[in-house]
Amino acid sequence: MKTGLVWDERYMWWDTRSGAAFMPAGGWLEPGEHAENPSTKRRFKNLIDVSGMADHLVPVKPRMATVEEVERYHTKEYVARMKELSDTGGGDAGEITPFAGGGFEIALLAVGGTLIAIEKVVSGELDTAYALVRPPGHHAQKDIGRGFCMFSNAALGAMHARQALGLERVAVVDWDVHHGNGTQWAFYDDPSVLTISLHQDRYFPMDSGMVDEVGEGAGVGANINVPLPGGSGVGAYVSAFERVVAPALNRFQPDLILVASGLDASALDPLARQQMHSDGYRQLTRVFMDTAAANKAHLVFTHEGGYSAAYVPFCGLAVLEELTGHRTPVEDPYLPIFAGIGGQDLQPHQAAVIDQSAALVENVPTR
Repeated sequence: MKTGLVWDERYMWWDTRSGAAFMPAGGWLEPGEHAENPSTKRRFKNLIDVSGMADHLVPVKPRMATVEEVERYHTKEYVARMKELSDTGGGDAGEITPFAGGGFEIALLAVGGTLIAIEKVVSGELDTAYALVRPPGHHAQKDIGRGFCMFSNAALGAMHARQALGLERVAVVDWDVHHGNGTQWAFYDDPSVLTISLHQDRYFPMDSGMVDEVGEGAGVGANINVPLPGGSGVGAYVSAFERVVAPALNRFQPDLILVASGLDASALDPLARQQMHSDGYRQLTRVFMDTAAANKAHLVFTHEGGYSAAYVPFCGLAVLEELTGHRTPVEDPYLPIFAGIGGQDLQPHQAAVIDQSAALVENVPTR
C-alpha cells in the first residue's frame, strides 16, 4: 500500500494558550498547559520517524485551503470573524476554542491538509493517506467553533470530494471519543453523505450524539450515532464496527471513506473514560481496509483529538502499520496492562446500545 502522511511543522504552532485541562486559565483555575497542545501529535510524528515507519510513507506537503473552500460549510460572517480575531492577536472561536494570533492561517492549513490527502488518494497517486493535522475540526459548526475546533476538517473534506472531485457518495466515520457534531450537522439532510459517530455517551457536546438523531428530510437514515457507555473497551468497539459500521458502509457503498481519527478513546486519555488500546485501533483499521476494498472505496484518515502524549503515538503507529502492511520493531509497552483491564470484553449494557444503533442500518440510503 502506498500510504501518504500529511505533516507540517506549522501545525505545532497552533497556540491554545494556558489552561487547566480543557478550560481556559483564570479565576480559580491556575494557568498550566492546555490539553490541546502540540505534544501528542509531535510525539506521534517522532515515533513515526524513530521507528522507521517514515521510510514506508510518502510525505505529503499540505496546502492552505482557500476561503471559498472553507465557506462551503462555514458562513462568510464566521470566517471573516476568525480572520479578524487572528489578525488582532487571537481570541476564542466560540466554545472552549482558544487560539492565538496567526491561528486562522494554521486552521486553513489543517483543512488544506485534509483536502490534499483526499485529492491524492482519489487521483490514484496514493492508495491511502493519513493527514496528521492540527487543530482538530469535527466539533466546529457552520457559524461557531467548539471543542478546540475552528473549521470542520472532515466535513469540508467530504464536501470537497463531492463538489470538486465529483464523487457521488462519501461516508465519514468518526471514532473520536467525543461526538462528531459538526460533521453530523453539516450533512443532516443530505443522503449523499453517510455520517457515523462512535463516542462516549453525552460527554462532549452533552446535548448531541443520541441514537435517535438519524437525519432529517432526504437525509433520514444517513446519520448513525453509537453513544457507547463510559468504560467501553475493545470488545465494545469491535462489536460496534462489526454490527454497525461495516454493515452501514456496505449498504451505503461509498466512493470514499473518510475517518475522523481521534485517538482519545484510549485507556490513558485524560479527557475520556474509555479503554481502547493500540491493538484495538489496529483491529478497527483492518475493518476499514476490508470494507473499503469490498466497496472499491478510497480510504483517508484525518486526525482529530487524542490527549495522552504518552499513548497517542502507539495507537497512531498501530493504525499506520495496518495501513502500510509494515510492522516496525516497536512494541507497545502499555499493551499488556491495558489489554488486561477488567471489562475489556463486550458488556451487556454496551451491547444494548449497539443493538439500538444496529437497528438503524436497514434505513441507510442505498445507491
